[in-house]
Amino acid sequence: MSKNCIITKKKPMFGNNRSHALNATKKKFLPNLQYHKFWSEKKKRFIRIKISNKGIRTIEKKGIEFFIEKIIKKGK
Repeated sequence: MSKNCIITKKKPMFGNNRSHALNATKKKFLPNLQYHKFWSEKKKRFIRIKISNKGIRTIEKKGIEFFIEKIIKKGK
């Protein structure tokens, strides 16, 4: 499964890991993704999504119904 957040569009970043001697080795910075269940009043069921920690806070502020409608409109 992808390591992308569907709400905030966060994805892995690439960079260098620097030692004290300034040796550079490649490193992958992963977003803080969690599985979370949200209750949808319209569908009367839980929706389980893989989302970043910032995305969880955004959904708690605006509501899951707002993002469900936004994703459906984007798909059309």
